[in-house]
Amino acid sequence: MSGVSTATIEILQYMLPGFLCAWIFYSFTSHQKPQQIEQLVQALIFTLIIQVLVIFFKFTIDSFFTGTNWSEDRELVLSTVMAMLMGFIFSAFANNDLFHKLIRLLRISTETSYPSEWYGELSSQKHFVILHLAGERRIYGWPKEWPSSPDTGHFSIIMGEWLVNDSEQQPSVTQSDIILIKASDVEMVEFIKPTLES
Repeated sequence: MSGVSTATIEILQYMLPGFLCAWIFYSFTSHQKPQQIEQLVQALIFTLIIQVLVIFFKFTIDSFFTGTNWSEDRELVLSTVMAMLMGFIFSAFANNDLFHKLIRLLRISTETSYPSEWYGELSSQKHFVILHLAGERRIYGWPKEWPSSPDTGHFSIIMGEWLVNDSEQQPSVTQSDIILIKASDVEMVEFIKPTLES
């Protein structure tokens, strides 16, 4: 029984950096956590990459400093640091579409790093918006925050104005006020580019 427990602990210790990397990635991005089996597969992939990086790092250090003592504790610390760095780097790449920008440039894929078109457009378009709501209501304003998914969460709109028609506007809300709009009530989002007045 103790042999099984030791083997289980060793496997968990081996895979923990991969789980740590995955946890950091999903904590710092808007990507939805996958099902448990997919999480396990991702943790295994992250673990493989981390172990390759650890071996490469150890080989590089041993090339310059002979007789380096690599104890299990040092390897655990090194793999944990590698997992954290990789999690933060992958998060930055996903949040800024960096990896897929290169992939699109090489014409390998047309996909983006964003979890959905909804999130991608709201992240990249730094403009005022018009939210079209149910019942032909429309509100114009600056989206301070927005939900990652169109099904849940709220828009946080500042400098909001209710639009009556194309030429008329109701009195604007003061800049210190914030309007929360339920994402599921939004039927369409318009991005308004600023116009230069001559």
